[in-house]
Amino acid sequence: MNTLKWLLKREFWEHKGAFFYAPLILAIVMVGVTALTLGFGMSSSNAPFRHLLTAMTAGQAAMPGGFAGVADLLATLSLVAASPLLLMLTASTFFYCLAALYDERRDRSILFWKSLPLSDTHTVLSKVITVTIVAPLIVIGVSTATSVLLVLCASTIAAVNGVNLFGALLTSRVFLLAPLRSLGMLPVYMIWALPTVGWLLMVSVWARSKVFLWAVGVPVIALVLVKWITYVLGAGPAPGALMQTVVGRILLGLVPGSWLSGETSGMDSHNMQFTIDRVNGLLADSWAILASPGAWVGAVAGMAMIYAAIRLRRFRDEG
Repeated sequence: MNTLKWLLKREFWEHKGAFFYAPLILAIVMVGVTALTLGFGMSSSNAPFRHLLTAMTAGQAAMPGGFAGVADLLATLSLVAASPLLLMLTASTFFYCLAALYDERRDRSILFWKSLPLSDTHTVLSKVITVTIVAPLIVIGVSTATSVLLVLCASTIAAVNGVNLFGALLTSRVFLLAPLRSLGMLPVYMIWALPTVGWLLMVSVWARSKVFLWAVGVPVIALVLVKWITYVLGAGPAPGALMQTVVGRILLGLVPGSWLSGETSGMDSHNMQFTIDRVNGLLADSWAILASPGAWVGAVAGMAMIYAAIRLRRFRDEG
């Protein structure tokens, strides 16, 4: 256990820029741009936020539920606004997995690590844990802080314009439960990401060069070939759809929320209450996906590929 803990620290310190500083810098930029946009936007007569505050100042029903409804809306929009951090998480973890076991062979540092009393199992598992637990936890923390700051910026601007939303925010369930809902999705993310993590690590330890082309090109070409063959033979759409699902699982599993597929497509920007309800229901929808056999079949396949990566690392030590 101490060995695994040390390996996790090593992974964090070696990739602290991608896993910590990059999301932190992006979050600072997002908060700064949002604060400036809202601040200068109050001078525009067409700004939606200004219209909302004007209606509330005049005592009109700007949202169902009054101040509480507006507080829920701001909390929900702040969660949606933090989505660029999730995209950064996807990119950083994807390329981390691609390089995790390839770079150590390319620069021959694997010879040094193999001279230490470190097993291949611990080494590969430390990378799996880093991708599926450590990196998402960091992004959840940064995105939660970002959402809070975004809401505080909007509430401060509202207070300057005569609308006090702080009381409604402090009693808003959407605002207070947002961090717990994010943490609640982590187990689903871990299970759903296993096929992608396993595939990328297996390619990373196997490929001699052009890791990205092997990892992405092979599944995509296989998908195109299957669709072409089924079209020529008139076999129907089922084989192509199955292959598309397989390729999606091994390439897109690291995208947070990819398991929801079309669940969020029905969100309507003109029906804010519906949007709030849909965002609040994402946790239940996420856990419901674990009732499908496909989630567990993919997880088992992912663990099999992770085991294959462990075995391959014992022999692939060339530069």
